[in-house]
Amino acid sequence: MKNKIQYFVAIALLALISFSTSLMAQPPVPAGQDPGGAPLVPGGGSAPISDGVYILIAMALAYGITRWYAMKKVKTVQE
Repeated sequence: MKNKIQYFVAIALLALISFSTSLMAQPPVPAGQDPGGAPLVPGGGSAPISDGVYILIAMALAYGITRWYAMKKVKTVQE
């Protein structure tokens, strides 16, 4: 059972690392162009997706593993 959990965690971390490196913000709008009707804001235009995504994925993974473990524990007690 412990080997299955370690295998699952290793696969999840590999997926997290491989997919999260492709998340990047859109490039800023070139100077003098209207970005869709809104007034131009100096110094703005791009917001990187960084630590928030990692924290969200890590929390979701931890919650999922916790729920999975709790369900397995309940099933073994009922049997």
